[in-house]
Amino acid sequence: MSGPIASMTGYARAERADGPQRVRLEIRSVNSRNLDMRLRLPPGFDALDIPLRQEISRALSRGSINLVVTLERDSGGGTVRVNPVVLETVLAAMETLSARISPSAPPALENILALPGVLVLDQPAIAEDEDGIAALVMDCAAEAIEHLCAMRVEEGRATAMILNGVLDSIEALVSDAQDHPARAREHIEARLRAQLANLVADAGLPPDRLAQEALLLATKADIQEELDRLRAHISAARKLIADGGPVGRRLDFLAQEFNREANTLCAKANAVELTAIGLDLKAAIDQLREQVQNIE
Repeated sequence: MSGPIASMTGYARAERADGPQRVRLEIRSVNSRNLDMRLRLPPGFDALDIPLRQEISRALSRGSINLVVTLERDSGGGTVRVNPVVLETVLAAMETLSARISPSAPPALENILALPGVLVLDQPAIAEDEDGIAALVMDCAAEAIEHLCAMRVEEGRATAMILNGVLDSIEALVSDAQDHPARAREHIEARLRAQLANLVADAGLPPDRLAQEALLLATKADIQEELDRLRAHISAARKLIADGGPVGRRLDFLAQEFNREANTLCAKANAVELTAIGLDLKAAIDQLREQVQNIE
């Protein structure tokens, strides 16, 4: 057993912080024939491209993967102080002007502090710890990929239920075709006799010749081989779903084989009712193929 089947669709994110530095990683996946990866990293961290791709490859085998890493630095935590040099320059200028202008009221303190350069915001130095940030990124990647895999498995369970339901429908249609009276040689002989009666007024074929013609038509219209193959494909598809793991490609191949047998059944059908069953089979197989496209 390889575990349940998984969808190729999912999304996850993870965050890590170390002091004023914060890393956010988002990863999403959609359908793809192969494992295609697109990574967007912060400037200066291109060296993480290969390790991240290796991490993804260890967990996933198919899907179009988009991974984005965002690096943020907290600007908070600074202190405000008065620049004494600028303040003294401002006060000296005010004293000079007061001697010449004689203002009616002294300037308000908040107006003095609002002058450019009087107050200074000191930011704490942020160390560019590339190794530390790289470790945060890889931690985020491990968590996000784990959550993405869990989401893909959850969607895979739902898809497996749908697939088994479609296989039930296909199996019922195969049984309908198997038991249809139009496949009996007696029925074919009666239809042949009616057709001959429409062609000539007196369809006086000897009984043995009529039986031979009916047997020939029955042989040409025999769909037992197609029905047997369809049943074998149903069993194989159910086993793949039950065994789990990355079975999407094999299920897709089986769906093509299903369709081939349904086409042959329609071509051989010797009655409108059997043709209708064949068309219903093709419609159900299309549903099967549509769901299979999302399986890893």
